[in-house]
Amino acid sequence: MPNLLKASSLLSPIAKRLEGKVAVITGGASGIGEATAKHFVQHGAKVIIADIQNPVVSSTSTESISFVHCDVSNERDVGHAVDTAIAKHGKLDIMLSNAGISGKLDPTIKSLDYRDLKRVFDVNVFGAFYCAKHAARAMIPNKKGSIVFTASAVSAICALAPHPYTVSKHAVVGLAKNLCVELGKDGIRVNCVSPYAVNTTIVRNAMGMKKEEVDELFC
Repeated sequence: MPNLLKASSLLSPIAKRLEGKVAVITGGASGIGEATAKHFVQHGAKVIIADIQNPVVSSTSTESISFVHCDVSNERDVGHAVDTAIAKHGKLDIMLSNAGISGKLDPTIKSLDYRDLKRVFDVNVFGAFYCAKHAARAMIPNKKGSIVFTASAVSAICALAPHPYTVSKHAVVGLAKNLCVELGKDGIRVNCVSPYAVNTTIVRNAMGMKKEEVDELFC
């Protein structure tokens, strides 16, 4: 991903706040994850993008950024992503558990479908558990690290989002709170970022709308 490296070279050494850090970002091939990967690389981090979809430049692997196929609902895939970071860079400093899906967009309880509910929880909740478990495995021996979950504004306000998605994000916040207590003694920080709706490719595809239409709706 040459554009990431070019951006990285433009920052002064003082600006590179993540110099020497190693990060795994799930769902890093697009949307919020992709933007975060770019930002991390700009600040000097080594990034492993873990995603079910290939990045735009899937064949490019550099010292600063690389890709591993990962379905976060599969624990072995998540473990492999962490193992890849350790094998390639010798450690893991940051786990951004970002991969997530909205499921069906019908917000009514009468439309609830078991298969949709299970899929949303497999990705959003079980995926978060697996990311935390394997990140902790790598971080506890070093007595430091940062685990960050992409939650959602729907965990704090009513935004008429689908029920499975809303409840899954509440679960992620609850998991983060518990992990703060458990892992704090090992020097590991645990946080959530809870964005409002973001006009990403995945969101536009799910809504069947153009970029300008989604911008207007979200505003």
